[in-house]
Amino acid sequence: MGVDVAQPHHGIAVQTLSPVHRGGPVFYASLPRDPVTPKGHGTSGGGAKHRLVSILWEHLVTMESPLWKCHPSSGRAAFPVQVVRDPFGKPHLLLGEKRGPAISFSEGGGAVWAALCGDESDIGIDVAETDEFQGDYPVHRVFNAQELHQVGRLVGGDVEKASALLWSIKEAVVKALGCGFHLVEPRDIDVRPSVEGDGEYTFPVCLSRKALERLPMGAGRSIWVRSLPEAKMWLSIAFLNGQRRSGDGRRCRIPIVP
Repeated sequence: MGVDVAQPHHGIAVQTLSPVHRGGPVFYASLPRDPVTPKGHGTSGGGAKHRLVSILWEHLVTMESPLWKCHPSSGRAAFPVQVVRDPFGKPHLLLGEKRGPAISFSEGGGAVWAALCGDESDIGIDVAETDEFQGDYPVHRVFNAQELHQVGRLVGGDVEKASALLWSIKEAVVKALGCGFHLVEPRDIDVRPSVEGDGEYTFPVCLSRKALERLPMGAGRSIWVRSLPEAKMWLSIAFLNGQRRSGDGRRCRIPIVP
């Protein structure tokens, strides 16, 4: 399992994560963030996310996925592709009036990141910079001792790198679940030992009983996270396999600009 880089779409390389635990591939890409726009306060022209969605959807269509190959590209006005959010705020595509694949966004390293799922799994993406965890960061209030020790061994004992990796994993998981840390505490997301190495890792993740009581959408579904190093930060993509919880996708519709 690894990362494949596709031919650039409009000058932007789309990268592919191979399937995790029998799931489908995930496609992801990034665009630079406006340097004068603070992180978390929008992107250049408000269109970076829209451009990424269009690029990723066009790439998925060209892959001739059996799930989505019957749907035309986003450039057709008669068949709009939109980003909608369910009542929990989790985004996915809307293909005309039909639910499309899950999509997720993150910001970090001076860029906006987006990941689009190739099948019907729920996903979440997050990037965490090592510099964010310098100084007196309360690692033992956020991470379990065992997972911090296990991940620390993967990064040569560097606590800042281990913290960035663990945070990106946990943040990606709550995005895939469609909730935030206001519903679950970071320590209720238990990161198990990685099943592979060589610089990139795949982690099985479990939810505590307390977390499952608050997040019933995670019951009976396996959670895996693929993590990759990206220039002084970690990028993690969470895969939530199994039966998807139905939701109302009409809360917020954002038309995609071709």
